Amino acid sequence: MILGACTENTDGTGINTGSDHHQERENEQTGSGGQTTTDQNKNEPEKNEQTNQQQEADAPAEPQYKINAETSSVVPIDDANEKVVLLTFDDAPDEYALEMANTLKSMDANAIFFINGHFLESTEGQNMLKKIDDMGFVIGNHTYNHSYLPDLSEQEQRDQIVSLNDTIEDIIGKRPQFFRPPNGANTDFTKKLAEQEGMVSMNWTYGYDYFEPYMDTEKIKEAMISGKGPEVDVPYSLLKPGANLLMHDREWTAAALEDIVTGLRDKGYKIVDPMRIQTIE
Repeated sequence: MILGACTENTDGTGINTGSDHHQERENEQTGSGGQTTTDQNKNEPEKNEQTNQQQEADAPAEPQYKINAETSSVVPIDDANEKVVLLTFDDAPDEYALEMANTLKSMDANAIFFINGHFLESTEGQNMLKKIDDMGFVIGNHTYNHSYLPDLSEQEQRDQIVSLNDTIEDIIGKRPQFFRPPNGANTDFTKKLAEQEGMVSMNWTYGYDYFEPYMDTEKIKEAMISGKGPEVDVPYSLLKPGANLLMHDREWTAAALEDIVTGLRDKGYKIVDPMRIQTIE
């Protein structure tokens, strides 16, 4: 150990005297904070416990649900509550996505926002995406241009999906883990590509706000709460445990959203947290 550079000697030789050695040993034992090595060792288990607790808090929650590949419904894993619905919003972030996110946040209801890339070409769209992500909502891939995938070449299909994942990652620092094809139209190629990109593909079990008769606040509220769409030949209810509800970034849906969530809860349904849905490892 080189000591001469650390302490001042009194005899001019450049060699520490006995008192200097004693002081050096004290410095080594106490450290800069004045705490003895013994005390530091005593505190190690407490520090380790705090570190472990923080790591557990930061770790992803164990999945409680999975998406049925055939029906797109939410299926409980083990003994998870089955009376749940999943809220999803396509064509975001257009004009109302942030307003909808604020409504959901105030009601402690999570959801997946499926993003189109052309909305991210403006600074405003990018900022909206950042805010929605910062609020804790799950971000999904809905292709870059909302193209009808079966009409595209495989390279074009790849571009629509992968380029959007790249764009989203550039903005929020993570890639989507869920994919929904426009119009619910996947191809064998896009199914495989989504899986390769680490995304769970899903369509929906019901949704009405894109049909002209339901582009109305009161009508879409009633349809989403009841599960019925009699004006589009669905006179029976599609609301059932595990329903995957499709809505869009639209004015009438945004206006009805608070009542929709309240109405579903009044029927005994919980809003499933997408963070608890199984993803691809």
